[in-house]
Amino acid sequence: MTDHQNKSVSAADAGRINVKAEYGIVAIDTGFIRPGFDASHLIVENGHAAFVDAGLNSSVPALLDGLQRSGLEREAVDWLILTHVHLDHAGGAGRLLAELPRAQVWMHPRGVRHMVNPSALMAGAAAVYGIEEVRKTYGELVPIPSERILAAHDGDVIELAGRPFLALDTPGHARHHICIRDEASNSFFAGDTFGLSYREFDTPQGPWAMPTTTPIQFDPEALCRSIERMLAYAPASMYLTHYSRIGEVPRVASELLRQISDLARIARELQAAPQRHQRLCGELHRYFLGRLRAHGCTLSEARINPLLAMDIELNAQGLGVWLDRSAKS
Repeated sequence: MTDHQNKSVSAADAGRINVKAEYGIVAIDTGFIRPGFDASHLIVENGHAAFVDAGLNSSVPALLDGLQRSGLEREAVDWLILTHVHLDHAGGAGRLLAELPRAQVWMHPRGVRHMVNPSALMAGAAAVYGIEEVRKTYGELVPIPSERILAAHDGDVIELAGRPFLALDTPGHARHHICIRDEASNSFFAGDTFGLSYREFDTPQGPWAMPTTTPIQFDPEALCRSIERMLAYAPASMYLTHYSRIGEVPRVASELLRQISDLARIARELQAAPQRHQRLCGELHRYFLGRLRAHGCTLSEARINPLLAMDIELNAQGLGVWLDRSAKS
């Protein structure tokens, strides 16, 4: 087997079988919500390592276990790369970094202050989910010393044992979002910019994806530009936090761009509707179910509904915030 074997494994699978992941990239399930929902990615190169996204505080043991199963000590980790600071991506960053004595954080400059002082981040999450739910799910966020953070400006490059990573400023889901191009694998670590793609929705047609328009910074035009900017590099694959590697990038991108346009249209049509949020949730449910059926998904609605319920609720909230912001501008 070579280091570039075409195989991607979860941390659980890595514990059962001794294989090397494709281009040294291992998907580690963070344990958030359900299996196959939220991933951190471990990249290994010539005895050095980087994590992309960190999950929650409760995810840290799984990430450290994945590192150990890859045959590396904690001192081998050079980088913790955060695509953005939403808590399912960065909630565990401070606690993880405390276990990695040599690692630095690489992240969008807009997000740095939230990692140094997470109080505003906690308050923002509490406004969406409620303070008790935030404390129960995410715990207390651990601040990161500013001297351990390097801002990733558009076009900046870092290296992992000579392996270059390029940062692109990719707003649309959030203004503080970066996507990372990995030249070695000809792929992007796309966070949430390239949407969500749950493996339960794979069909003979391939993977299916949906945009995530969660509060509070959804911008459809910016999101489309960010996707198109990544497409210009002709990537062979995308590594998503929700959930891991997908190929067939041009086809999936076409689906995402269509959906972003359709979601903006649906939201505008309901802008002045009574009980707007409830109406949005209903329309999004019908819309995504229709797109899944067109993709050849044969799962029952009873199976699909719980897989999409939280995303529909959050997408409706985000579309509502976008509508209200657009009305004021």
